Amino acid sequence: MIYLKSREEIKIMNRANQIVLKVLDVLEERIRPGVRTKELDRISEDITVKEGGIPAFKNYHGYPASLCVSVNDEVVHGIPSDRVLKEGDIVSLDFGVLYQGYYGDAARTCPVGEIALEDEKLINVTKKSLEAGIKQVKEGAKISDISKAIEDYVVKNGFSVVRDFVGHGIGKNLHEEPQVPNFYTEKPTYPIKCGMVLAIEPMVNAGSSEVLIEKDGWTVKTKDGERSAHFEYSVAVVEDGPIVLGVSNL
Repeated sequence: MIYLKSREEIKIMNRANQIVLKVLDVLEERIRPGVRTKELDRISEDITVKEGGIPAFKNYHGYPASLCVSVNDEVVHGIPSDRVLKEGDIVSLDFGVLYQGYYGDAARTCPVGEIALEDEKLINVTKKSLEAGIKQVKEGAKISDISKAIEDYVVKNGFSVVRDFVGHGIGKNLHEEPQVPNFYTEKPTYPIKCGMVLAIEPMVNAGSSEVLIEKDGWTVKTKDGERSAHFEYSVAVVEDGPIVLGVSNL
């Protein structure tokens, strides 16, 4: 079932996402060679609690941390640890907040010091593919329009989209219907309606789209060992078009 949100609910979700984006902004500033990923997790939790929120991922289906930190060939769901970031790494940060009963969720990929030109391209293409998907968010369009826009942009630039993990609706639950694939499918697709809130999140690989899950049961890596990038915003559908939550003052 798809839950359509009122303007008041969207305002609460906007606040949840403001906390998420504040956390990601601070973490991006802290990323440098020598930082341990578990330190980023601690910072994310401290900020969230001070802002009146609850880390959404901690203990979600047993996930052991507040932040997902995925480095280099890790796609999503990397668990913070004693791992030390090194010059030339790329690190994807995925974070969620529960605030007054509603969820916020966003992600971004950041460079660690100087990175290779191909990695810069991977990050930029992933970010721009998210922007291309968001442009399709309007009443009367279909979820598949978002999917096609993302995939077309990624493939045109020589990369591949992960097919095993997709975006999703979000609201009182972290994951709601509808699913938002980052690839076009001819299967029946949902029309986009006012009141929907969608977590749109392209995961883009430098090589093959194939992935595998590590022995920890969480960390998703590229099967071929090539690098991966991830960007995400929670986007509300209103009469005027899409609102990127956390960015706007509602």
